[in-house]
Amino acid sequence: MIGMLAFSKAGHDKQSVYMITGEEAEYVYVSDGKRRPIENPKKKNKKHIQLVKKCCDEALGERIRRGLPVRNEEIKKAIKDFMCKEDADVESGCN
Repeated sequence: MIGMLAFSKAGHDKQSVYMITGEEAEYVYVSDGKRRPIENPKKKNKKHIQLVKKCCDEALGERIRRGLPVRNEEIKKAIKDFMCKEDADVESGCN
């Protein structure tokens, strides 16, 4: 599950997109690179997230799984690229 994107299904951050950066039995740790940087991920119950089947940057996910350094900008870019593919809207500012 680490390195995958997920939507938040509950809480004040409902419908936000995050990258999963850590995992425990009942919880995952998620980061978006902005409000929740990788240095301070949000602890979220697994019941409160929806995994995204279409994966983002495979190389980035692999680096997170291996514990290699990842920058917040890389997470933000992966989320932005995913959202742009989902929107497929020229006016959305996705260049």
